[in-house]
Order: sequence, then structure tokens, then C-alpha cells
Amino acid sequence: MRIRKLFKFENAHIVRNCSSERCKHSIHGHSYQIELILEATRLDHGQMVYDFGLLKSSIKDIIDSFDHAICFWNKDDPEYVAACKKFSARWISLPVSPSAEQFSRVIFFWAQEILRQTQMQNGEADVCVYSVIAHETATGYAQCFADDVANDQMGKLVLEDFEFSEQVRAEWTDSELYAKLMGGESFTNPTVTMQVQTEQVQAGSI
Repeated sequence: MRIRKLFKFENAHIVRNCSSERCKHSIHGHSYQIELILEATRLDHGQMVYDFGLLKSSIKDIIDSFDHAICFWNKDDPEYVAACKKFSARWISLPVSPSAEQFSRVIFFWAQEILRQTQMQNGEADVCVYSVIAHETATGYAQCFADDVANDQMGKLVLEDFEFSEQVRAEWTDSELYAKLMGGESFTNPTVTMQVQTEQVQAGSI
């Protein structure tokens, strides 16, 4: 079974080496919509693939890093990179070009890493990212699957190759979010009390 969660952000970038003259030479922005689609073969104790409320913490924070930020490829011109860092409080340095295709890969990569390091507390099983769709405009989007993230021909994704500005990191709910990811530390979901089952046991119905 699959579930979908929608996220939105405003972002600016230059997409070097693309075909469109305006896009590859000039800073421009888009109102992005991100569809995060999760998948599992069984449901948790709440009979859900994954509680939508749990997606409002670390995964939301990492996606929200893009909002009102400028993103740049770390292989871009050093003067341009330096200017982005100097004149914008919110920026993200990426190991790939900031196209819609790469946004979908990067967000898939981050979300999957967070899920892998999350200590589940409510019977969640084999929940994983099925797909990420990055809507760049009302008429165009890019969709990423697991094979795309693992495809190094599209650009290798390694946690250490991303960099977030101080302002971006300061606005995370957990200021150590990325340090935890890189260190392999656990993200622990809230403990859930099995109220209905406990009441049924006490009543002798199960």
C-alpha cells in the first residue's frame, strides 16, 4: 500500500548546461510542490502505512530547507558560489545541479536515509520511499524511483557532499539533524500506548 504527502517551497537556482538560455545563465525561481510517496506491505498498529504526523518532523525540516533558499551545484563557478553564500542567508550546496530531476533524487535520498535511521515505535514495518515527484511548474514535473537514486551516472549522492547554510540549520526543529544523519544516529518516533488493545484485553475480548 502507498500513501502520499505533499510539501511546498519556493526556491531559486541556475541550472547550468541546460538547453534554455534563460535557465542556464540567470537566477530564477519556482514554486515547487513535492509529492513524497511511501510504501509498505503491512500496516502499523494504527492501521496506517506511516502516520502523516510523523512526516512533520525531520523529513519536513529537511525538505523545508529548500524554502526561500538559493541552491547551487558545488561545481559551479567559485565566484558565483561565493556570491550566493555572501548575499543569501539561506542556501544549499548540492553535489548535483539543482534541476527538478535532481531535486526529486535528493529529496528521495534524504527521506530514505531518515527512515532507515528511524526507530519505529508503533509496529511500522518495511516502510520505505516509493517515489518522489518534484513539480517545478503547473505543467512539468520530475519523478524519481529507488533505481534513479542509486544510479551514479545521474550523479553520486553522498551525505557528506551536501552543505546547508547556518540560517537553514538554525531553523530546523533539531539543530543536529544533519549531523545525526551523517553520524548514523537514530531518530526515535514517539512511543504509542496501545489503548484499544489494552481495553480489549482487560474486557476479555482478546
